[in-house]
Amino acid sequence: MTQPISGLPARPPGEGTATNQIGDKPLSTQQRTVLERLITRLVALTSQQSAGVWAGMKHDLGLKSDAQLLSRHFPAAEQNLNQRLETAQQTHTTRQVVAQLTELLSQGNNRQAVSDFIRQQYGQTALSQLTPNQLKNVLELLKNNQLTIPQPQQRPGTVRPLLPAEHNALNQLVAKVAAATGESSKSIWQSMLELSGVKTGELIPAKHFNQLMTWLQARQTLSDQKAPTLNSLQAALKQPMEQPEFNALRDYAQQNWQATPQTVLTPAQIQDLLNQVFLKRVERSQDTLEIRNIQPIYSPFAPFIEQIKSMSARPGLMLVALVVIMLLIWLVI
Repeated sequence: MTQPISGLPARPPGEGTATNQIGDKPLSTQQRTVLERLITRLVALTSQQSAGVWAGMKHDLGLKSDAQLLSRHFPAAEQNLNQRLETAQQTHTTRQVVAQLTELLSQGNNRQAVSDFIRQQYGQTALSQLTPNQLKNVLELLKNNQLTIPQPQQRPGTVRPLLPAEHNALNQLVAKVAAATGESSKSIWQSMLELSGVKTGELIPAKHFNQLMTWLQARQTLSDQKAPTLNSLQAALKQPMEQPEFNALRDYAQQNWQATPQTVLTPAQIQDLLNQVFLKRVERSQDTLEIRNIQPIYSPFAPFIEQIKSMSARPGLMLVALVVIMLLIWLVI
């Protein structure tokens, strides 16, 4: 806490009276204006009220809350407010950095990358334990894709997550889509997580990388079109739909919006169709895992069935065979 101001230092004989008379006068208009401007800036950066700042400043100067500020108090009052303002500006800047970091942490593997980095570099486990300069350093590294994103240890049979290069490629394309559409990068990443079937903070499987790239590229291309249609969506896809795939999407649009391939669609409808393309292609890629060239299970009745088929073409033999079968059943019973 600032020590109370006891007054001006001693003056040589003959000067003290005039100086004290000047110092004991109330704040001049110019002095009060300087202090009020500092307080206004301080209030804008904090949740404090103007009256509270005045009272806190007087307390620091050793004055009662109802005491009048005099001209001799001005230098110390100005210094006190400047110190308070500097602290408030640092706090405000730190909050902005933390807010940006929080938004980026929800994207891809960023949370794991930051956690490992601050533990290795600063010996800390939480962002709240870092200094303002350390927070700024982490933010800049993350924004410039300079943090190494560690890959978790995988158990046999687990799905491989995105590699750092794959994540960075998606991140760059997300930034372009955000700039083109006005949607936040956080929202786009959230949509990608939902499409991939993973929760926030989990890792996107690498098997979805190509389809996510196609999804993002199509979104960027279609964002420039003022009257998008199903046909223009087809043209925007890096890997155009095959005819069965196009027919299915056309039927989907017809059933939901009575839209034809030439109907102008809303951004929400285009987004829905793009999501359908992504989901169908992911589903189709999983279908390729079906077992192929499986030999049929041996059936001891197969030769008998083949003989029945051959005899069915000859009614006479078929009748004889049926009589024989019935006799055999009667004898067994």
